[in-house]
Amino acid sequence: MDKLIILKLGEGNFEQGFTVTLQIGDENVRPTVEITGELPPNPEILRDYHRWQSIYRNLRLPSRPIGLAKELNQAPSLEYCQQVSEEFKVSFNTWLASDSFRSIREKLLEKLMLADNIRMLLQTKDLRLQKFPWHLWDLLERYPQAEIALSAPAYEQVNLNRIATTSDKVKILAILGNSQGIDTKADQALLNLLPNTDITFLVEPQCLDLTDQLWEQNWQILFFAGHSSTQETNQTGKIYINQTESVTISQLKYALKKAVERGLKLAIFNSCDGLGLAWEFADLHIPQIIVMREPVPDRVAQQFLKYFLEAFARGGSLYLAVREARERLQGLENQFPCATWLPVIFQNPAEMPLNWRELFRNPPNLPASLSQTTPVRRTTNRLGFSSILLTSMVVTVILIGIRFLGVLQTLELSAFDQLVRLRPAEKPDSRLLIVTVTEEDVQAQKPEKPQGSLSDKSLAKLLEKLEAYQPQVIGLDIYRDYPVDKDYPALAKRMRKSDRFVGVCQLSDSQAGKPGVKPPPEVSSQNLGFSDIAVDSDNVVRRQLLALTPAPSSPCTAPYALNVQLALRYLYTKGIRLQFTPDGAWQLGKVTFKPIEAHTGGYQGVDAFGHQILLNYRSSPSPEAIAPSMTLQQVLRGKLNANAVKGKIVIIGTTAETFGDYWLTPYITPQGKLHAIPGVFLQAQMVSQLLSAALDGKPLLWTWPLWGEVIWVWGWSFLGGLFTAYLHRFIYLSLAGGIAIISLYVSCFIFLIVYSCWVPLIPAMLALVVNSLIATTYLNIKFKN
Repeated sequence: MDKLIILKLGEGNFEQGFTVTLQIGDENVRPTVEITGELPPNPEILRDYHRWQSIYRNLRLPSRPIGLAKELNQAPSLEYCQQVSEEFKVSFNTWLASDSFRSIREKLLEKLMLADNIRMLLQTKDLRLQKFPWHLWDLLERYPQAEIALSAPAYEQVNLNRIATTSDKVKILAILGNSQGIDTKADQALLNLLPNTDITFLVEPQCLDLTDQLWEQNWQILFFAGHSSTQETNQTGKIYINQTESVTISQLKYALKKAVERGLKLAIFNSCDGLGLAWEFADLHIPQIIVMREPVPDRVAQQFLKYFLEAFARGGSLYLAVREARERLQGLENQFPCATWLPVIFQNPAEMPLNWRELFRNPPNLPASLSQTTPVRRTTNRLGFSSILLTSMVVTVILIGIRFLGVLQTLELSAFDQLVRLRPAEKPDSRLLIVTVTEEDVQAQKPEKPQGSLSDKSLAKLLEKLEAYQPQVIGLDIYRDYPVDKDYPALAKRMRKSDRFVGVCQLSDSQAGKPGVKPPPEVSSQNLGFSDIAVDSDNVVRRQLLALTPAPSSPCTAPYALNVQLALRYLYTKGIRLQFTPDGAWQLGKVTFKPIEAHTGGYQGVDAFGHQILLNYRSSPSPEAIAPSMTLQQVLRGKLNANAVKGKIVIIGTTAETFGDYWLTPYITPQGKLHAIPGVFLQAQMVSQLLSAALDGKPLLWTWPLWGEVIWVWGWSFLGGLFTAYLHRFIYLSLAGGIAIISLYVSCFIFLIVYSCWVPLIPAMLALVVNSLIATTYLNIKFKN
């Protein structure tokens, strides 16, 4: 996978440290990760670099600078330069391993795979940081397909005055400047070996000749070989174009700006000390520049050019070609220390990295002898763009209409369930404790003759033990439509007076023939929640009912669900209260609970009574693993500890199958059947969703508006038509269709796990396949006739 890493080193200096921002994402898309860190103060690292630089520049090497004075009377040895370079590498990596920078390093290790193609951009306005050899970072050396480039903090994409004319040959303007003491003819010979190129050589040109060439033709690559230098006092670069004349980039500003607008994509300065050239070129927003960061020996420059051109012309990316060429220079380091430190890319972040084949109108992929005698069969669109557009729109309209009628609802809900089951597991919600009344607990209470699953005696003991540990709130998910026995006055008083206790009742539903269940007589209406559940046509619970206006005849008058009552009491202690937006939607903290409508996502014509939202189950191998749980007998036998209860939400409910409080979920059992869970665990799932949204920022499940879903479905329909129009062989069409379906499935899954967005899978898949079949049928009929 192609990854783009942007490392921004912001304000600061070596005495105070630098702020760092890391962005990670795929190429061509917005970054999906951004974190911050800090490089600590380290004035010594700058002194170490200057020490190495001074020693390197005083080596007696034949190189391509002019006017670079030697500071030492006696030249240092090559071995001493290598030793100092190793010392700098150690101190540099020690700096990058600092605690304040560790979060950056760990996030890179977490998000990057060894097989990824990685392009890292170092953005900073501190020119001293840009001079460091960042490729020495041990983390980058772990990844064989990674290369780092420099970039300016300010950049923009160039708007072309007109589309640059590409041809079957790459247009290169090669400037061979002042060659005093060096061999630029070797560079010329290497360039002449490049296949499919149209090269114009300017040998020691006058400034006017150079600007005329830049103005009059469309160049794709600008190459310079000769002497150059950087004036560090004003950060400008200078190239020596002939024996008597030198120019800066700013002196060529208008000609170079015109060349960039007309398609100049790459500048290569195979000359000394070229960072100043890159700094000035950045203002012209050229896509890519390759320079040497320090004085470069003549042979090193020639070998780099040879290795780079070989790798780049093979069709590899610019970044990997530079890395390969740079690393191959290691074979020269016994004669020319630190040769691998010299080449560096300077990138305009608004532009994509260059590929050799992109420079051609018709990339050559056959040997010359074959291309001259064998006709090349080109892929053509046999259907016509307008036909593809029309059929894709028709297919989309028909599918959206069918979907609106509810025909696809069963398939969409089934596909949604499958995606839900694939989500990565989450930890149990530690804010909850579930106390279950099992079948064994019910049997153990038989001497107490309970009217339901929980006797007054057991409930009294249970509440006494729980309240001793100060829970935040206790919810009883067991119906008690009868008064407390007179033998347990303390229980009746606790249920009546406790500000922690919430009881449950059931609303009446005349259409379903449900009379409802009365609340416990001792519980006030403020401490009451209904237990009603919104169930889909296949009896699976995928929605959460938050509130409902009870019918006047209902024995239960609670307006809020039990899970809502429990969550609101807990959130109140965290400073979060229920509020309402102007349009009536709920708001808890920063989260707005937009109610679902009759047509929401895969739901078409669903009964959206009351205030409902989609239920985002806490992902785990089993929906019953939502939170820690204990049985009634375990609690009564004293196996409960304070840490499990204090400040928590405790939900009491039965799991005994004889009471039938079981509900189907989207999850499946090992036997392949839908997993049914007791109502107490379902209530816990709903409470957890509200807490996670308000406190943890966990997104609620949501869907696109209708127009967004229409565009999504149309896009896949259009893609199916394109496949048929351009892929003439059945095997290619089948392969492309299979890849597209897998990509669609993966895209929907990513939208769900990353953004909690329910994206239409079935309609998009049908659109892709149906439009492809329609186009195939049309073409078969057309070409038969």
